[in-house]
Amino acid sequence: MENINIFFREKPLKMICLGFSSGLPILLVFSTLSVWLVQAGINRSTVTLFSWAGFAYAFKYLWSPLVDNYKLPFLTKLGHRRSWLLISQILIIIALILTAFTDPQNNLFYTALFITLLAFFSATQDILIDAFRIESAPQSFQGPMSSMYIAGYRIAMLVAGAGSLWLAALFGTEIYNQDVWKKVYLIMSTFMFVGIFATMSSKEPKNRKNLKKDSHLKFLLALFFSVIGFIFLYSIIDNPYDKEEIFLSFIFSSTRLIICFIFAFLIVKILILIKFTSKEKISNSYLSPIINFVGRYGKFAFLILLLISLYRIADIVMGVMANIFYLEKGYKISEIATFSKFFGVFATIIGGFIGGYCSYKFGTMKALFFGALIAALSNLLFAWLAISPLSINFLIAVITADNISSGFAGAAFVIYLSGLTSIKFTATQYALFSSIMLFLPKLIAGYAGSWVDVMGYAYFFSLTALLGLPVLLLVIWIGKVAPIKN
Repeated sequence: MENINIFFREKPLKMICLGFSSGLPILLVFSTLSVWLVQAGINRSTVTLFSWAGFAYAFKYLWSPLVDNYKLPFLTKLGHRRSWLLISQILIIIALILTAFTDPQNNLFYTALFITLLAFFSATQDILIDAFRIESAPQSFQGPMSSMYIAGYRIAMLVAGAGSLWLAALFGTEIYNQDVWKKVYLIMSTFMFVGIFATMSSKEPKNRKNLKKDSHLKFLLALFFSVIGFIFLYSIIDNPYDKEEIFLSFIFSSTRLIICFIFAFLIVKILILIKFTSKEKISNSYLSPIINFVGRYGKFAFLILLLISLYRIADIVMGVMANIFYLEKGYKISEIATFSKFFGVFATIIGGFIGGYCSYKFGTMKALFFGALIAALSNLLFAWLAISPLSINFLIAVITADNISSGFAGAAFVIYLSGLTSIKFTATQYALFSSIMLFLPKLIAGYAGSWVDVMGYAYFFSLTALLGLPVLLLVIWIGKVAPIKN
């Protein structure tokens, strides 16, 4: 009974609300947005490209040192973590309101702009919540903390997923109406007050390190200039390949990203040379967390980072096409809301609790392996659904299995990343790990629509299942040679 009661202590229960605050924006950036865009008549390939807004989650390591070290001067009484959390949550509300007043059918640019801002503020909030969770409890207690976080996260996805689609069906019809989606996103913005309540009622973690009082203004400006340089160069380099030329387009886009990163790095290098900012501050912000990680794991550090980059690839690449697949298969928005979002979320919560319990009872690596296995196998069920006749029962069965596996794998993976994180660099290291986790899957997911155009849904889902197989070998290998070192 004690094993179950640990989930319902004060700190894990607090994580439900913070998990809710973290999970609410992400579906409004991805899954729910895709239904809105498809209804607005935006083509499939363009819709999946919107998944690249998720690069904000993949690049959050770049500004994690700022939120980890810069002390907000006007909210000192709240504490470092809580002050940043409050600001990020308010900005999420503003971004949701701005998104609500856009019309992708007439001006897709503004929709893309505000969705990108929403993703950026949401990613910033995630940096703080991850650090808050890790600093609030020891590693032995991260299983219950992570499970309750995921429970809250998935409840938020129920609200932002099924809830938003139910509202869309209630306010309108299957025919596109911008006013319907404006009302939906405005209502969704009000649910962020759950996160604000959690922030204001929680205590600042006692494990938080003392911050230096020196100014980070020049560091902030250096980061700003490098980001502007990145965006400018990226915007002027056009992709010469059509969406149908998937491989060449992917290679070019990857190369363009690398070039833009190099350009951003050179900007920072120049700013250091002209003494605008110090090399020491840059090094302490970005290199010290990496040196700490490599120092603990030595030659196996790269292997661990490879596992992190691949672990969720099957889920993420497949997931970006899920709602589009349901609509094109012939299911109605109300059916997607009921069976995909409602039952799916509860299945995920159950899977998350099982994953957290198994990690606590049998060890993180065993849970990590089983999670990777069932996550890959569940994608094959979508391939079967793609070639099967339209059936609500088939849909429920596939969604239930997929979400249980996703919840299990997600809980095990969060616990694993928490164990890899040093308390000295909590926010920065965890942001680095989660950035690495998302970068490659999000890059590939942007081409998911084009892949489906070429090979169809059945072969696409089968391919995503195969992407998860190398993960199994990596988990076994790392479990033997590189156990978690706190």
